[in-house]
Amino acid sequence: MSLPRFFLAPLPAAENALVPLDAEAARHLKALRLKPGAALELVLGDQTWRADLAKLDRGRATARLVAPLHEDREPPVALQACLPLPAQLSLFDEWLPPLVELGITLIQPVVYRRSEFDAAKTAARMERWARLIQSACEQSHRSRLPELRPPMPFASLLTWEAPQRWVAYELATGQANPPWRPEALAFTSGPEGGITDEEFVALCGAGWQPVSLGRSILRAVTTPVALLGAVQYQLGGGRSAQVPFGGLMPEKSCPDDCGR
Repeated sequence: MSLPRFFLAPLPAAENALVPLDAEAARHLKALRLKPGAALELVLGDQTWRADLAKLDRGRATARLVAPLHEDREPPVALQACLPLPAQLSLFDEWLPPLVELGITLIQPVVYRRSEFDAAKTAARMERWARLIQSACEQSHRSRLPELRPPMPFASLLTWEAPQRWVAYELATGQANPPWRPEALAFTSGPEGGITDEEFVALCGAGWQPVSLGRSILRAVTTPVALLGAVQYQLGGGRSAQVPFGGLMPEKSCPDDCGR
């Protein structure tokens, strides 16, 4: 059974040092019914430590650092999710835990034409999204927290820099899926209603490559997780090969000037 893991702010660390845990961690430890002496794992910035629970009392907890853990559970390449802001912001809540578990390293919300963007409502959700990311990192025993950036307009995708840039698109393009290369990857997909023809043409013109995830049309909330799962399958195999996305495209066609 894996040990409870908690992410804390970076601080000087040494064996036997006492580290205060926040109130959320204390509540979690109490729910687990752990007692002083129970083993824990702490992530202090970029350092991972084995620790013991030293004290748990009245919503406060303290851990004692035992020894550094020389491990790295992060993907060997940067995985950047340029996620569309959906009309229902609760869909973003659904995206985050599985994407974090699958090793995403950067999360960039994007305002597509079919997004219903409200700056105030979105800003109010950012703190919640940060908590969801941390919780998913702790549950999946990640070594580092992914970066969550503020929303950006669609036009910024046209100048996004990454060695590989993929756009999941539901219409046939006549192109095979791009081959996987073991280097940084950015990917994007559309909100409810999909990417508009004009947006897709612009992305192709800016060097984004369309990928198919099979014959069926996936929901906006399904697409990023399915794509990242296929990438992690390749990373798990430790080899460079074409990502097995499923091959055949739906019997539709893309805009005439989509960059074929």
